[in-house]
Amino acid sequence: MSIDIDSYLELLQAACVIVLSAYLIIRSRYFAETLDKTPSKKSLLVLALFFGAVSIYGSLMGIRMMQAIASVRDLGPLAGGLFCGPVVGTGAGLIGAAFRLSQGGFTAGPCAVATLAAGLLGGLIQMRTRRFLGVPTLVGLAVLFEVLHMVLTLILARPFPLAMQAVEASMGPMVLANGAGMLVFAIVLSNYLAERRTQAERDRYLADLERERAEREVAAEIQMGFIPKSLPEIPGFSMAAAIRPALEVGGDFYDFPPWEIGQPEAHPGQESLGLAIADTAGKGVPAAIFMAHSRTVVRACISQASGPADALALANRLIEPEAGAGMFLTMFLGSLESDGHLRYANAGHPHSLLFRSGSREVVSLEVTGIALGLSLAGRYEERNTRLLTGDALVLYTDGLSEALNGGGEQYGSDRVRRSIASYAHLPAAEILDGIISDWQAFCSGQPQFDDLTILVVKADQA
Repeated sequence: MSIDIDSYLELLQAACVIVLSAYLIIRSRYFAETLDKTPSKKSLLVLALFFGAVSIYGSLMGIRMMQAIASVRDLGPLAGGLFCGPVVGTGAGLIGAAFRLSQGGFTAGPCAVATLAAGLLGGLIQMRTRRFLGVPTLVGLAVLFEVLHMVLTLILARPFPLAMQAVEASMGPMVLANGAGMLVFAIVLSNYLAERRTQAERDRYLADLERERAEREVAAEIQMGFIPKSLPEIPGFSMAAAIRPALEVGGDFYDFPPWEIGQPEAHPGQESLGLAIADTAGKGVPAAIFMAHSRTVVRACISQASGPADALALANRLIEPEAGAGMFLTMFLGSLESDGHLRYANAGHPHSLLFRSGSREVVSLEVTGIALGLSLAGRYEERNTRLLTGDALVLYTDGLSEALNGGGEQYGSDRVRRSIASYAHLPAAEILDGIISDWQAFCSGQPQFDDLTILVVKADQA
């Protein structure tokens, strides 16, 4: 016995309606709970009833042939089992099987057994694999199960010749319709799972952004909490300082540590002021905490040291064992006396620049040792100079010299020098404003990638 093309189309139509209904159910919270492996009893019941109703619909839309019914009845329980587990699959299979028995016919028993087996086997497969099997595998399972359905009909239905005729007539349409239905269902579910993964990745990304934003805020609070609220005074000098944190907060800071010991005998009774500027490697909260720790260590070491170089050496021995991977800081540390005498040492920090009013030259105060935290063997040399009337000392971090413009060109130390020379005749605050103005004009709206810190000391009279 043969079946015409219209019968194939009717079965395919039924399968499509089932898949459309399934599309709606997989976007429910009940289905989501099964995917998350946290289904409630209510969710399992709702899903079993749904896929059971799908099985009933498949029977109702079936095509009668020789007292048999060719249908997509098995698709509901099989899908319920494969995607929601044995409880849903078995429950749906029982519902579908009971309805098929009520329809009667000499194949009612085999068909009911097959429907129940579809849900049970699908659930067992899901319970064992606990993952989405992929579109080809799922379609293959649907096709193989309909072949099994035909075998059960031949084994259980009587009379055998009539069962054989029913199988010959219905096998093609049922295999095609159930396979096509599972194909579309699997594609829909595959897309939904991809959406869930994309959503989860987006949620993680947004959470990371929020955490980074909160971290930057905490780091900024730590960083700014250690910046002096006001500038100290020392006779004959004016000062100005600024720190411009980047979006990624790092560990720049400047400080005026107390310096009351180690006065050279050649300069008795001079008032002394500590000068420090530093740049901590890294970003965010770790860098800010490392900065705070290092600042405290340096201040403590000054009270035990004979001068800036000795203080840096002591601090390095304490900081290096505590520095994590990639954590270190560069620092300029000096002691400025009221007569203009400056003693200093430099732990890997960019050259500080001194404008000489007499020659109108900008000279470098050279680096005298490696960054703090890199090696216990760090050695630091102390050097001396003197600020005369009209001289200007500029300490800065590499956020100034390494800034980039729109063409990827670096600001560079030569531009820093020219900028200092242009404004050195002005008071300290105006020198600072001029340097920052030139820097901003060069960057011309480019994002700031590193902290910018500048400290200006102008010798008004020495």
